Amino acid sequence: MHLSRRALLAAATVTASLTATPAAAADHLRTGFERLAADGYALLGGRRVGIVTNPTGITRDALHIVDVMHADPRCRLTAVFGPEHGFRGTAQAGGSEGRYDDPATGLPVYDTYLRSGRPLADIFTASGVDTIVFDIQDVGARFYTYIWTLYDCMEAAQLAGKSFVVLDRPNPVTGRSAQGPVLHREFATFVGRRPIAQAHGMTVAELARLFNGEFLSTPVPLETVLMTGWKRTWFYDASGLPWVPPSPNMPTPDTALVYSGTCMFEGTNLSEGRGTTRPFELLGAEDVDGRWAAAADELGLPGVRFREAYFAPTFSKFQGKTVGGVQIHVRDRAAYDPVRTGIALLVTARKVWDGFAWRSDNWIDKLTGSTLVRTMIDAGAGPDEVVAAWQDELAAFRSIRKEYLLYK
Repeated sequence: MHLSRRALLAAATVTASLTATPAAAADHLRTGFERLAADGYALLGGRRVGIVTNPTGITRDALHIVDVMHADPRCRLTAVFGPEHGFRGTAQAGGSEGRYDDPATGLPVYDTYLRSGRPLADIFTASGVDTIVFDIQDVGARFYTYIWTLYDCMEAAQLAGKSFVVLDRPNPVTGRSAQGPVLHREFATFVGRRPIAQAHGMTVAELARLFNGEFLSTPVPLETVLMTGWKRTWFYDASGLPWVPPSPNMPTPDTALVYSGTCMFEGTNLSEGRGTTRPFELLGAEDVDGRWAAAADELGLPGVRFREAYFAPTFSKFQGKTVGGVQIHVRDRAAYDPVRTGIALLVTARKVWDGFAWRSDNWIDKLTGSTLVRTMIDAGAGPDEVVAAWQDELAAFRSIRKEYLLYK
């Protein structure tokens, strides 16, 4: 992209500059929604609003923002749009709630899951809204689908002639840096639409600006309501906000911390811990024993140790069977690199377990964004070699990313 286009885009992309109190800026994090509500929803200016959200769209008092907005006469909320797992969160992975009227508010709820382009634009048109608002808690990983719901909704809003507002929330695993391989365009799917790093290190408002500036062929009229009081070095517990699982297998911020690395095990025949109380922290398969944890520990990875573990998933892979593997124990969050750790676990699993296999559809390539990880590990490369292979592409992404960062 040329700077001239960025200059033009700056005129079309408005960052809402709501007034924040000094105390809020210095001592107290306020989410985008909190700032929007405190300003009496003035940014929405009486427009007919539809909101894309899920159970994570809550106030710090754990009230859902749809319930709050619907009850406030200053806001003209007329529709809700649900992503994967649904608006109220009743669906498991790969599911949604469909079209229905919300019993609590009577608002029509439309299903966005796996809809994009003109079909999604038609849903926005049929809803009769003027403005699409987005407020969902992300977890910082490229293959977590909510950021691609954001992308698809931005694109569809532009096609439908709607404006778009993003209410920002923290990246729960910090916004310090981007890590991991960058998606190659030919591997684009709903777990990665465009070339960003596997652990992007951005908030949803920052991503929205990046999507608008780098990837949408025609930018959508975009407004972002930023947080105050958030620092890029903060993990989620520093925010003081309640944690709501963004999806059924993301029960705690600890899950989010490891997810951008261990979700790669979805591309293998090992369990990624779904069906346990510690998904993505427990990994294993039948006939795996303590050699895996020992081999991983021998690598001396920063900030993490591995414990030999046995568990019986209640659903998903190895349902009802006792499997062996590892539990990840992060001991120093600041030093821990989840993507490098995930690669090391793939390498050592393949080394110690003869039954190791990639999923037959090469889903690992979709998760990691290219054939690089799979082919290098199959060729016997070690973790450091694999990580080194994506550094040039990662550096290029970091350079682009820097232009869209909004917080220090």
